[in-house]
Amino acid sequence: MPSSLPRLVLVTDRRATDRDLVAVVEAALDAGLPAVQLREKDIPGRPLLALAERLRAATARTGALLFVNDRLDVALAAGADGVQLGTGSVPVEIARRLLPPGTLVGISTHAPGEAVAGADFALFGPVWETPSKVGAQGESRLRDAVRAAAVPLLAIGGVTAGRVATARAAGAAGVAVIRAILAAPDPGAATRALLAALD
Repeated sequence: MPSSLPRLVLVTDRRATDRDLVAVVEAALDAGLPAVQLREKDIPGRPLLALAERLRAATARTGALLFVNDRLDVALAAGADGVQLGTGSVPVEIARRLLPPGTLVGISTHAPGEAVAGADFALFGPVWETPSKVGAQGESRLRDAVRAAAVPLLAIGGVTAGRVATARAAGAAGVAVIRAILAAPDPGAATRALLAALD
């Protein structure tokens, strides 16, 4: 995976924690988290931008990357490092035209062979069962997706520190998590455990 791309991404879901979301993210960032994806699909534009700006300040402090899910306008306004697109989002080539040069583009995929042309990396999942997504793909499908993808692929869905080695053995360049950090009693310790597993 190119050095500009993260091996560990925390995807936000404020419902996964009973604490202040930004405070939890900051604890993970202080523990070395390299990237955050803001994914709060039910928040309207203006408050979403306010949250993005808080996360931008937090990630800038530690040198981490900030991605915004789907909302190119919010990503642009907040000065995010990248966007995460779904298969039903704006096409990658259109996003490239609208975003500043150097902006990273990730795409979320749920089946081996789904188009990722033009993206910098892809998230594939859910690999394991998770409250966020139904229909676990399993490790063999992850392996198939890695083989079919022309870009680095990160595993998402039910990822824990104990499952990182399995994801890497299947060819994943890294992992993305939600509850493994957000719901952890100690988000910093959880982040360090995931990074250690990736090493």
